[in-house]
Amino acid sequence: MALLITDDCINCAVCEPECPNDAIYEGTDIFEINPDLCTECIGHFDKPQCVAICPVDCIPKDPNHIEDEAALKIKYEQLTGRPA
Repeated sequence: MALLITDDCINCAVCEPECPNDAIYEGTDIFEINPDLCTECIGHFDKPQCVAICPVDCIPKDPNHIEDEAALKIKYEQLTGRPA
């Protein structure tokens, strides 16, 4: 699954620079995650960096973008050109 930033976001902006895929961006009201770019940090880190750093715990898995680990690895490989 891709991740999702909920309305609990306080716009602190600590998540945006932590994303290795540049999937996080400033939306109209809160930061948002582009599900086409989010790999939950698979291929880069052991756990999602935005989740690890978020001070309000507002980044769950996105139920509208269900992907298993294999799909996330494929996405990583497509985005980076490197094997996961």
